[in-house]
Amino acid sequence: MGSLILILLMVVNVIWYIVIAHVVMSWLINFQVLNLRQPLVAQIWYGLNRLLDPIYSRVRRFLPDMGGIDLAPLVLLLGLMAVRIVLMRNGSAFM
Repeated sequence: MGSLILILLMVVNVIWYIVIAHVVMSWLINFQVLNLRQPLVAQIWYGLNRLLDPIYSRVRRFLPDMGGIDLAPLVLLLGLMAVRIVLMRNGSAFM
């Protein structure tokens, strides 16, 4: 059972870093540091969007309309942090 909790923690960490990469890349694209006309940048951007949009769309259902501000990544990161805390606190009971 302890190995299952470690695998879940690893999955949470991978999702965490993917969301952070998506947020940083969105900032770089909006401030025109990165250009979507470059094939590698566009491929990474569209891949991250296709990977995270199903998760973001579920989070956006519960959030009010904030105009141009998207709080879905922030809520997702807070949720991942909460899951990580629960797994770490209760994981010692199974090891």
